Amino acid sequence: MKVIATAGHVDHGKSMLVRALSGIDPDRLREEKARGMTIDLGFAWTDLPSGEAVGIVDVPGHIDFIKNMLAGMGGVDAALLVVAADEGVMPQTREHLAILDLLEVQRGVVALTKIDLIDEAGWLELVREEVQTVLAPTSLAGAEIVPVSAQTREGLSQLLGALQKVLAQAPDRTDWGRPRLPIDRVFTMSGFGTVVTGTLQDGRLQLGDEVVIEPGGLKARIRGLQTHKKQIQVAQPGSRVAVNLSGLSQHDLHRGQMLALPATLRAAKRLDVRLRALPDAPIKLRHNMEITFHCYATEVSGRLRLLEDDTLAPGAVAWAQIELAQPVALWRGDRFIIRRPSPSNTLGGGLIVDPAVRRRHKRRRPHLFSQLQTLLHGTPADILQDIIHQQGPLTGAQAIAAAEMPTEQTQAALQTLLADGRIKHLNTDDAAHGMLWTPAAWSAWQRQLVSLLDAYHHQNPLRPGIPRQELKSRLQPPHGWSTRLFNNLLQGAVDEQSVREEGATVALPDFRIRYTAAQQAQVDQLLQQFSRSPYMPPSVKQCLQSLDEELFNSLLIQQTLVRVAPDVVFARQTFDEMVATIKRVIQTQGQITVADGRDLFHTSRKYMLALLEYLDEIRVTRRQGDVRVLR
Repeated sequence: MKVIATAGHVDHGKSMLVRALSGIDPDRLREEKARGMTIDLGFAWTDLPSGEAVGIVDVPGHIDFIKNMLAGMGGVDAALLVVAADEGVMPQTREHLAILDLLEVQRGVVALTKIDLIDEAGWLELVREEVQTVLAPTSLAGAEIVPVSAQTREGLSQLLGALQKVLAQAPDRTDWGRPRLPIDRVFTMSGFGTVVTGTLQDGRLQLGDEVVIEPGGLKARIRGLQTHKKQIQVAQPGSRVAVNLSGLSQHDLHRGQMLALPATLRAAKRLDVRLRALPDAPIKLRHNMEITFHCYATEVSGRLRLLEDDTLAPGAVAWAQIELAQPVALWRGDRFIIRRPSPSNTLGGGLIVDPAVRRRHKRRRPHLFSQLQTLLHGTPADILQDIIHQQGPLTGAQAIAAAEMPTEQTQAALQTLLADGRIKHLNTDDAAHGMLWTPAAWSAWQRQLVSLLDAYHHQNPLRPGIPRQELKSRLQPPHGWSTRLFNNLLQGAVDEQSVREEGATVALPDFRIRYTAAQQAQVDQLLQQFSRSPYMPPSVKQCLQSLDEELFNSLLIQQTLVRVAPDVVFARQTFDEMVATIKRVIQTQGQITVADGRDLFHTSRKYMLALLEYLDEIRVTRRQGDVRVLR
């Protein structure tokens, strides 16, 4: 199903023409009927001579309601430009036409209305010539001009024929399997609940689908679908759709949000764009100027960041970044308009190249312009590679969603990148969440990791490595840590032997604790004391009188010493020998007591009790009353 939108100056007969074509009054608001002027969007439909139904979006022409006009222009197949024959081209005619040109609406028909008011010979031809001249430099150049009268119905059949001809040239809407509905109206129907409407883009919606509304991340389920007040099971891309939602109230939603399937769309406050200034823009566009941003039904205030120069002259084209006051949920390839907030003027428009930019760009960077050019004109593989470079690391699912291309096309591009080595797949044990990197980004991250570990080892030579959590807090993540991302990246570095992971610490592969000559002398002297009295060794307190705490802890970390109680340590060799002997005695006698151990090793009850309680703790033995048995 195709959709057209009206355009034109206030009081040139747009709504009356829609009523004449469809039998439906698009002015639904009481104020519109009282003032005889369209204020907000109106909707209708009619049949073409072929029998095909076409949706009509009727937009306001008054300068005060241009924002409402813009809300109705997104995603239409053709424009119906309305010019009153008795007045000719007027200011809003030109502004509406400029907006259509910026949105690159390529197909349209001009309805020369109110011909019943013309009685002067030659006047109609003069107006036709004027319209042709105004159309010539725009995307609607050469559009058919059809004189009509909504009052007498003269020319209506010819107008429908012209619309049928131009709509036949419109390509079928692509079904990318990722539907999105720009919400242009929200209301409540008694007995049904919350309803939103819009022109469906890029995929089909089905009854029962779970959907999400962005910005906001609001979840709902489709409980009903209508097109032209007819209940349907499946809504096709390109059609006007009313969606009945369960789980949300009218107050949760507003015009400008986007309805989509879960995990296919994300909201952002920063966009990269290819911007064209209107040739007759009232002012030069300036870097950092305040603007109002319009795309589909979205209207958000923001600032314009020119990336190439400080100003953009009327008619010029340049790369720019738009920073918005509130997030929007759009796709690469969507077309937009920018306007001056006050006085209200259309300034320019263009194409969104990246709809979710993470950082503010530094200006006047040729390599940045090259990247943006790739996004604008590159192959699917080039586009995907640049997305992973800009937004990575990404999972395969995230990369496919961010590319905003048909899924099959993106998957093929991804396979090409992997085969060519242009993308690295960090496939860990958690294969579903393995990360995609550009080789340069992966190398840079590993360099950061190795550099941090090297500095840590120099500052802490007596520690075996950095604790995992401390490492996570010290590293500068690619785009914000999650536990899963950190674990995957660290596992990837371990797999490539860039680092070594032991328990809860991470170290460089070749790092070992090494003592200075003075430290080694202190260690040797203490170990001699343990050797002279292995079963009644120095206490922890005595050890700390011979060594500083960090050096003593290094002996525990390396398991040169084994701490079995707060103040009791044994040399590792002695500990292993005592454990083996205790196991042998229990295997022979069935049990051992503290007194048995004390006599066996010629030690004191203090040491023997501490050792046996430690063996209970590490589940070598189990206490039964006053005896120990093996676990």
